[in-house]
Amino acid sequence: MPDTTAHKGGMSRVILKAMGIFGGVQILNILCSLIRNKLVALWIGPAGVGLFALFNQALEMINTATNLGVRNSSVRDISQAVEKRETKLIARIITVVRRWSLWLGLGGALITMGIAPLLSRYTFGDFNHIWHYVALSAAVMFMALTNGEYAVLQGLSKLKKLARVTVSGTIGGLLISIPMFYFWRENSVLPSIIAYALCLMIAAFINKDKEHTKTHVSPRETVVMGADFIKLGVFMTLGSFVAMLASYIFVSWLNITSGENTVGFYQAGYTLIDKYAGLVFVALGYEYYPRLARVAGSSKRLRVFVSNQINISFMVLTPCLLAFILLRSQLVWILYSKEFYVILTYISWGVVGTVLRAMSWCLSFVMLAKGDGKIFLITESLDAGIGLALNIVCYSLWGIDGLGYAYFAWYTIYTIIVSVVYFKVYHLKLSSKCLRNLVTTLFVCIAAVIAMQHGAWIASTIIFIISSTICLKLAINTWKR
Repeated sequence: MPDTTAHKGGMSRVILKAMGIFGGVQILNILCSLIRNKLVALWIGPAGVGLFALFNQALEMINTATNLGVRNSSVRDISQAVEKRETKLIARIITVVRRWSLWLGLGGALITMGIAPLLSRYTFGDFNHIWHYVALSAAVMFMALTNGEYAVLQGLSKLKKLARVTVSGTIGGLLISIPMFYFWRENSVLPSIIAYALCLMIAAFINKDKEHTKTHVSPRETVVMGADFIKLGVFMTLGSFVAMLASYIFVSWLNITSGENTVGFYQAGYTLIDKYAGLVFVALGYEYYPRLARVAGSSKRLRVFVSNQINISFMVLTPCLLAFILLRSQLVWILYSKEFYVILTYISWGVVGTVLRAMSWCLSFVMLAKGDGKIFLITESLDAGIGLALNIVCYSLWGIDGLGYAYFAWYTIYTIIVSVVYFKVYHLKLSSKCLRNLVTTLFVCIAAVIAMQHGAWIASTIIFIISSTICLKLAINTWKR
């Protein structure tokens, strides 16, 4: 089972504390999302669910394209200024981030208005929804401003404030949306999306950093300073676009070859693996990325931080993944229906792949911490292409079950790719415990999957109890150090 060392106890406590905070936030977000989807399905019906998906997809696409990765790339600059303890520089960077967020928000809103006729035509087949997309531009603006404040709080490691923004914004958006759903029905979809974005923005401004007062930065300096994180952000945006494009190509291929029902099964399984099983990564990322960015110039500290993060990740993930495997049927029944039991093998092997995803995830952040946008884009492009090819081949050979095998193979290859970058390009090392923890976690998860596949749920339960007990003891010991 995963292990940690006493001299890293302080760092590990910080990681576990951040996980506790943002793990709870992610669970709350999921619950609010489930409540919203349930009310929409109940009061509006399938049409409401479909409209939500269409407008949210457009909003996410536009926000990703026009934000230029500032949300993540600027965290690196702020974190490094914090490490140097240069208060004036921190204030200047924060001012630049806020200005760029405003500019990008205005640009994104104008672009949304400009392409509103195209969005309406190619999404709905007519021009009757032009004004809906024009109204959606307000949400684009709100999200850009919110992302700026998110970056500032994350870079400053003000995690409690960041969590407060997400919780209050999410709950506020849900509470405002409920009467909209009930009284306005189908007409409530777009206003509720805008209201949610507005609530997040208001929460972000209420909880924004006030310690670093606004400082004078000329427009020219704003452009020059902002260009540094915009360069990295563009590579990050392109990486996200390549991943989205590969996903779109596969879904389109799957729809043509097997129909909408199969696409539904694929999407349901992917959501379970990527969103719910992967919420641990989101929780870890809020604290891990800025901490890594601060020590990007020190190979020794990078090695220690990455190794410790991998060990802690496995310690936390092991019981979570085993519980997911053990309760897979119940989770599918609660979140979907018995009709979706065909994805059980798919999600089981996908969860095993999540073990390797944890390893590769910890290693890949080094590229961002060092600001190597080109290497990041290359690895992400290879990752997207390999994932697309594996999905097509494995589905063609084994159907829905093959998607699980593809996910496992996908992250096996991606882990090898980022390991080559980590070891050969950056000449960094990992502690021997990382490899032991990887092998052990993989072994217990594969054993649990095989046991469940053969109906031996008692054996899987025993594996879960023993592994969870060991991990819990390690977590308690880590917290006490």
